Amino acid sequence: MKYIETFREGAHISEVYLCKTKQIALTKNGKEYGSLTLQDKTGTVDAKIWELNSPGINEFAAMDYVFVDADVTVFQGAFQLNVKRIRKADEGEYRPGDYLPVTSKDVKTMQHELTQYITTIRNEYLRKLAAGFFMNDAAFMKAFSFHSAAKSVHHGFVGGLLEHTLSVVKMCDYFSKQYPALNRDLLLTAAMFHDIGKTKELSAFPENDYTDEGQLLGHIIIGVQMLEERIAAMPGFPKKLEHELIHCILAHHGELEYGSPKKPALIEALALNLADNADAKLETMTEILKGAGDNMGWLGYNRFMESNVRRTSDGQEK
Repeated sequence: MKYIETFREGAHISEVYLCKTKQIALTKNGKEYGSLTLQDKTGTVDAKIWELNSPGINEFAAMDYVFVDADVTVFQGAFQLNVKRIRKADEGEYRPGDYLPVTSKDVKTMQHELTQYITTIRNEYLRKLAAGFFMNDAAFMKAFSFHSAAKSVHHGFVGGLLEHTLSVVKMCDYFSKQYPALNRDLLLTAAMFHDIGKTKELSAFPENDYTDEGQLLGHIIIGVQMLEERIAAMPGFPKKLEHELIHCILAHHGELEYGSPKKPALIEALALNLADNADAKLETMTEILKGAGDNMGWLGYNRFMESNVRRTSDGQEK
């Protein structure tokens, strides 16, 4: 199979991919064209059908597997397919496992690392709360480990939510060693829980799309609801501690315009916001560069990074 991560400009592709999205759009001149997002386990690629009289265009829908004949081009620093022919793929022409993007890290190892951090939490209420989700709730842990951290942008793959969460926990653990003012127990617990609402905000793969609950409430509110339900069933959980933990979740996007109902008012909430943002931005940049293949030039303006970006040189160029 010709995986998306191996694409090179000028190549011709005859292969089956999962059609994540399908839209009919208009050019500036008012001409209709097809706009697709195609996916395999190594990533996604934008595809355009400029001639809508192409055979097979009306025979498939989003979430179908499609056989594509296309040329690989580059648009604004990213690969794009210029589709010549397309049709719905027949059963037997593809293996579904080839089309789910998956973390490059070992899931069981990450699960173990996360649960080991739980055992270091000294506060009995926070430790029991975390263990209740990540150690004693097999159904939750299975869903959490299979989920992505986003529809796109960063960690949008199977295991992405677990990978992102563990990375944020590790950064917060480092912060707690550098800045003694931080309450490590509170910070690490908040890091573990900050994105649990994404298990309900996004549907499972292969769809990985926003649910009605996700569209109406968002993962921050959903996550808070999940926590408050568990805390309510824990006799004696200190109210002040509950409010501090919930505040960290509510404020972890840092700014109101980025979706946080509150701005950080606790040092732990600030630390969580910095760790979450750092991991998200660095993974986004990593995925941008990976998608650019061997291109060492400027990749064009990226709306997520809000900058024109390129790969770092090898340090040997004059």
